[in-house]
Amino acid sequence: MISFLVMVVGSLLDLYTMAIVVWCILTWFPGALNSTFGQWLTKLVEPYLGFFERLIPSIGGVSFAPVVAVLVLWL
Repeated sequence: MISFLVMVVGSLLDLYTMAIVVWCILTWFPGALNSTFGQWLTKLVEPYLGFFERLIPSIGGVSFAPVVAVLVLWL
């Protein structure tokens, strides 16, 4: 039972990591986050990424918050 729960939680964390990666890729394309999928994905990812964006300032207009957020998920 415990191994099943660990497997499910690991799979959910993998899916959330993939959602963050897809969100980052969508930010490269103008208007992509304004699509229905982009808005849904932003609602899913933004609360978690927002925490790291408040802690880690962007450097030269590039935010490293998603990288740190994914690293925290991996840990």
